Formats: sequence, structure tokens, C-alpha cells
Amino acid sequence: MGKLYCIPSVQDINRYLGFAEKYNAGFEYNDFFMPGLLDDGFTLNKVIKQYMSVRPGGTGDTMHGAFLDICVNSEDPGIFKASDYRVRQCMDIAVKMGLKAVIFHTNYIVNFRLGSYLDSWIKRNEEYWRQILKDYKEQYIYIENMFDDAPYMLKSLAERMADEPRFGVCLDIAHACISGSPMDIWYSQMASYVKHIHINDNDGNEDLHNPVGTGIIEWDGFGSWCRGLLEEPSVLVEVRGYGHLEESVKYMQENKIYPFGQGENIWFQNQ
Repeated sequence: MGKLYCIPSVQDINRYLGFAEKYNAGFEYNDFFMPGLLDDGFTLNKVIKQYMSVRPGGTGDTMHGAFLDICVNSEDPGIFKASDYRVRQCMDIAVKMGLKAVIFHTNYIVNFRLGSYLDSWIKRNEEYWRQILKDYKEQYIYIENMFDDAPYMLKSLAERMADEPRFGVCLDIAHACISGSPMDIWYSQMASYVKHIHINDNDGNEDLHNPVGTGIIEWDGFGSWCRGLLEEPSVLVEVRGYGHLEESVKYMQENKIYPFGQGENIWFQNQ
């Protein structure tokens, strides 16, 4: 079974520790992508120490890296420098906490279909993430679809990085749902590269981060697709608050939604 992850809260840590113990779940820290915290060294170190006091390294935990205004493919030296600084801040936190992986977003300009821009984005991202993996030899990098309108860019990058075992795709199912491209396209294009998944539910229009099973996403198809992958991806239930986490997991268990339950691989049989 693929490993389950949740987003802990330092203010409510005991409940999340209980959840992790019950489901053998990992933590995906969402504290460290906000610029305000990254620039407040005292508070940043306090939060890191609080987590490390109850969750030592080596647990396979992950974190979400900075994504607001990050553009590692920028040809503007100033913008690249600022983006690289934020990425490396996050990677340094991951090293300090002994985390397995850091998730970053694609962050490209959607609908800017100039061929030179698309080619440059893929080339520069490949060069950049290879350098980060070289500089940080213990961590994985997962690149997540943000508000991408189609899988093309992420797939192209993943293809070029396929020789790097510590690089993979984080497929955000809710983002894909509102992208405008059919889910079957996302599933088929990402199948060879996905190592980590984010799940929550929505109405097909907004990225609401609602509990799994409360929106329009077809979870049976999702689960069947996951079970057909060559490698079992890990899954973060990316919802707001502990109540929504419990509601999501209850739905997933009752309906045997991956990573819970077994069954025939219906999605691949129908292709």
C-alpha cells in the first residue's frame, strides 16, 4: 500500500501524532512555504524545533516548498536569484529536519504558448532541478502541477529527468480536475512519472481543498488508476483541518479508495 500523508499543525500536534501512529502515516509540513515565516529566523527555528522534538528525522516525512512568485526558469537574473534563494531555504530546512522530499510547483505562465517560452521553461527547469539534486544528495524533488491547463509541460520535464531516481511528479488531483483537460489525459500522461499525489475535492471550478468525497471528483477511477501504476505512489490528504482529514479518510476506507482497499484495475482495463 502506498504511504498515507497528512498536514500537521504544530498547535494541534498530538492529534496528528495519533493519526500518524494509527495509519502509519507521514507528515507533509506546510508551514515553510510562506515568505513571512522564512524571513523570521527566530520563529522559523522555533517551529522547526517544535516539530523535531516530537518527530525526529528519518520518518520519510516531506514538506511543501515555496511557490509564491517562484520562477526558477526566469531569464531575469534578479528574479532567478530570489527564486533560487527561496528554494534553497526550503531545501536547507529539509536537510535540517531529515526529510525525504520537498514539493515545488511548475509555476509556468498558463496559455503563454510561444514555442520559445515553452522550450526555455523545460530546458531551464531541467538544468535547475538537476543542480539542486546534485547539491542536496539526500532529498527527493517532486514537481506538482499547479494551475497547468494540460499535462504537456510537466510530462516533458519528467521525461527529460527520467534518469534521475530522486526526481518525480507530484500529481495534484484537484488541480488536474479544474485544469480543463480530461482526467484520463492526466492519468495516462503522468502514469510513468508520478511518485507522490495530493488529494482533496472541489466543485470543478475552484481549488477548494474540501474533504475527499464531497465534490465532483470520481474517486473510484482514481483508485483504480493508482493500483495500476508500476510504483505505489504516496498520497497526501491535503485538506483544511483535522476534522476534514478524518472525514476524508473515513470516506476512503468505506469506499476502498487508494491507498485503502484492493480491487481490479478497472481504469486500465477500459483504455
